[in-house]
Amino acid sequence: MLVDDAAAEFHDFFERHYAELARLAYLLTGEKDVADDLAADALVALWHRWDRLRAAQHPVAYARGVVANLAREWIRSRVRERRRVALFWSRSTELVDGPDVAGVLDVRAALSRLPFRKRACVVLRHAFDLSEKDTAAALGISVGTVKSQTSKGMAELESVLGAEAVGELAAGRRNR
Repeated sequence: MLVDDAAAEFHDFFERHYAELARLAYLLTGEKDVADDLAADALVALWHRWDRLRAAQHPVAYARGVVANLAREWIRSRVRERRRVALFWSRSTELVDGPDVAGVLDVRAALSRLPFRKRACVVLRHAFDLSEKDTAAALGISVGTVKSQTSKGMAELESVLGAEAVGELAAGRRNR
């Protein structure tokens, strides 16, 4: 009976939060298929710890942290792989496939240039509209670090995209 209750609770958690976790992974990695895999891997890891996690005050924050850590590992792995390949082959420019608009592509490219922690702070604060406290909990860092990394990340985006575009990003967050 207890196993059935836990399974039902986890299923409910999965149904409510999978899409959000996959979106977070996508915004951190820029790869849809990878994002789905990372969200699924995170949920598998959460299932293995479900007895402890379901008693936690903020299981979604913990889940976001797991996704962020998996995304960081994936990005690091990809960077290492690209370095190895670059030793043997000349790098070709990546073509974008899909019907994305130019502005979205510019934002994605600018986000990909940010170091992981700045990118994660900007994405969680502005795309997910999380508070500084919730962002800090998801990433396992202090609120002060969230403030500084978000500010620095937005400044870097502004230097790449321009003040008007970054202002629109921030305004979009406030208007949701």
